[in-house]
Amino acid sequence: MAWIYLLVASLMEMVWATALKQSDGFTRLWPTVIGLTVALLSVVILTLSLRDLPIGTAYAVFTGLGAVGVALVGILALNESTSPTRLLCLTLILVGVVGLQLGEN
Repeated sequence: MAWIYLLVASLMEMVWATALKQSDGFTRLWPTVIGLTVALLSVVILTLSLRDLPIGTAYAVFTGLGAVGVALVGILALNESTSPTRLLCLTLILVGVVGLQLGEN
């Protein structure tokens, strides 16, 4: 169950980071409210995963999946760069996340 909590928290990180981007520096109310609310909820859910997972593993997976997810949102929805170097680095993050998960079993 801890890994499911961690996955949900990571998905929520993608939501709040994207919402904060859309808040335009906290000048737009609803993206700000959504971003801050989902950020709090994602940390609460991350905390639930910490009952059974080492903090280093959980936090690395949380931030790694969140970073890759937000980068993909940027690429797919915001027309951000798809340079080979950027895609390689995102792939390396995913390899590290999978490695951490496999190392916990």
